[in-house]
Amino acid sequence: MNVNIDPSQKSDSEVQSWLEKLGPGLITGAADDDPSGIATYSQAGAQFGFNMLWTVIITYPLMVAIQVISARVGRVSGHGLATNIRRHYPPWLLYSAVLLLLAANTINIAADLTAMGAAVNLIVGGPTRVYTVGLGLLSVFLQVFVPYRSYVKVLKWLTLVLFAYVATVFVVRIPWHTVLATIVFPHISWTNDYITTVVAVLGTTISPYLFFWQASQEVEEMRAETGQRALKYAPDHGASTLRRIRLDTSIGMGFSNIVAFFIILTTAATLHSHGVTDIQTSSQAAQALKPVAGEFAFLLFSLGIVGTGLLALPVLAGSAAYAMAGTFNWRNSLALKPQLAKRFYGIIVVSTLIGLVISFTPIDPVKALYWSAVINGVVSVPIMVLIMFMAMNSEVMGKFVLSMRLRVAGWAATCAMAAAAIAMFWLMLAS
Repeated sequence: MNVNIDPSQKSDSEVQSWLEKLGPGLITGAADDDPSGIATYSQAGAQFGFNMLWTVIITYPLMVAIQVISARVGRVSGHGLATNIRRHYPPWLLYSAVLLLLAANTINIAADLTAMGAAVNLIVGGPTRVYTVGLGLLSVFLQVFVPYRSYVKVLKWLTLVLFAYVATVFVVRIPWHTVLATIVFPHISWTNDYITTVVAVLGTTISPYLFFWQASQEVEEMRAETGQRALKYAPDHGASTLRRIRLDTSIGMGFSNIVAFFIILTTAATLHSHGVTDIQTSSQAAQALKPVAGEFAFLLFSLGIVGTGLLALPVLAGSAAYAMAGTFNWRNSLALKPQLAKRFYGIIVVSTLIGLVISFTPIDPVKALYWSAVINGVVSVPIMVLIMFMAMNSEVMGKFVLSMRLRVAGWAATCAMAAAAIAMFWLMLAS
């Protein structure tokens, strides 16, 4: 007897839309445009105008390649990057990579919290430091006490705030012919400032914490689905899972780079064209927009800083926690209750609190932030080399070692980052 099944009665997995499949890649891409990234992109647009737009175009395929590879390492092996480094490489390599990640992430957290507090102050007035502390504590509370599945939904919705930076373009005048001509034929200045800014843009776009986060989130997604195993041990699910990773990552990184493009475009068309070329903070960029682009552009830019900060803080603190847990073989998962993974959640709390403390010291977290973006651009190179070797290692990846296409793309991304860093050091020594 034939039985007709109503399509509405199909299982959730059968009718799951492409949007619901988006997760680690989307959140990783959106978190890349944190307040510190906004500051770097704003400085690039204000200082060099449209001549820096080409950087976020070429970073898209590079970013997709290395993030797809990082995600594959996590999903295929069933472990995050730090755990795989611990299992297959010398301890000094692991400790070096994780220490560099922790230092850069903590500085990033401090700068992001400071920018978020300043943005709230710009919008409503009042005590900036109180806002900074409140936002830091809110982020910790959400990460520690909100169940993982619910928290991921919150993070997905927070990605919508990034459209604020797309919206600002519609309230300012853009000379599109000039923009297109500059993208195709940019004026590349072989000066120390220009090349250092290129490295900073690359470093804030292709950052080590994003590698660690997305690999670990793929492991979280695997654990969250009943009956799922690492692809290394369940290869039958490989084709569909790897397609989902490609889709998720391509959309997430595209989202990230489109927003970065519009931030540079907005600040170039407004600030640079009006002679404002020295922007040190994301909130300063928002404030500078007010007299030249109007109240609405200012408000959108400011609200975006707060929203992207709330999105980025969990990624910064969480990637540090995953790295430490993988290094010392601690239990780790945002799906676990705090009492079952005390050390893991402890790193999230401590890294956020240290960031808060730094934001109250005389140390200028924003200057440190710009240089941390530069440092990220340099540090990314050896970590990317390590990821490439892991992804080509059959002991880590089983039958899912990288295809020739992904090898070429991954090494191209690594070489591009290395070339920019070498050019920067060369110009520094020559000056």
